[in-house]
Amino acid sequence: MKLAVVLFNLGGPDCPEAVEPFLRNLFTDPAIISLPGIIREPLGRFIATRRGPVAREIYAKIGGRSPILEETNTQALTLQMALTAQGHDARCYIAMRYWKPFADETAAKVKAWNPDRIVLLPLYPQFSTTTTASSLKDWHQAAKRAGVTAPTTRICCYPWEDGFIAAKTKLIAAALARKKPSVDYRLLLSAHGLPKRTVSKGDPYQWQVEKTAQAIVDRLGISGLDWQVCYQSRVGPLEWIGPSTDAEIRRAGAEGKALIVAPIAFVSEHSETLVELDIEYAKLARESGVPDYIRVPTVSADADFIAALAALASRAALGEAVVTCGPGRICPKEFARCGFGASNP
Repeated sequence: MKLAVVLFNLGGPDCPEAVEPFLRNLFTDPAIISLPGIIREPLGRFIATRRGPVAREIYAKIGGRSPILEETNTQALTLQMALTAQGHDARCYIAMRYWKPFADETAAKVKAWNPDRIVLLPLYPQFSTTTTASSLKDWHQAAKRAGVTAPTTRICCYPWEDGFIAAKTKLIAAALARKKPSVDYRLLLSAHGLPKRTVSKGDPYQWQVEKTAQAIVDRLGISGLDWQVCYQSRVGPLEWIGPSTDAEIRRAGAEGKALIVAPIAFVSEHSETLVELDIEYAKLARESGVPDYIRVPTVSADADFIAALAALASRAALGEAVVTCGPGRICPKEFARCGFGASNP
């Protein structure tokens, strides 16, 4: 059986000139700004134009472009090798949401290979309407345009999948081994934030992030560990879920705590890790009197993480709609926008 696995991620600009178009694609997505198109389209273009210069400065700090495609290519190739080793005739493809390669380009490649089954694998461990749901909708529209008809199964989420948690815990343990003697540390488990109103409408993202964090702490098994979940990357005037990562950095400084900061919703390095965490928040930590600041890498192509993705893809290849704990919904019923509630194509 020919198995096509399509990896979803947000994408990122590949040159300074791509920054504003990337932002325009982001802010005109109805999953990001839920207003009627007649309002959303001009508003999204306005935001992109206004934020463009600042965003270009951010990307200039990491070479003028996002490394997310290179990182995702490595994940795709490593996953393809893992699936091949398991006996699958598999090819892994990448469909980015807001920059190249877009879903239309990828759908055409999948159509040309003519697989027997397609597995849709989001590189977002925790489900959100703003990420996984948006990418799924984008893919299905592109697949329809391309005439892709192969049976398709989605992987919904994997917030506490064993290999994902093992990979993250291993990286955190390595950071803990770098602690300075006689210094008190706090572990910050940081994830991209969302507006509170998105969560109040039934998005399960925050609940899943906090389950990821608890699974990591449980696996670390350190008695009395000082830790906190926090949320970064806030933009716009709306109230966002918290506590914010920057507020937690300031609190740590006031309390004389050193910090180990681990991103738990990003699985590859990009501007939110390489600039926001490594440059901006490290500077804030110094200014706030934090005695030491250690940033934990993303899981990227860690062997445990790739093995987890391969296991999920293998299950999905059997036609099973996959969530981390097996068949069925994992989110409490109050999360009406849980991804598992949608029909599985």
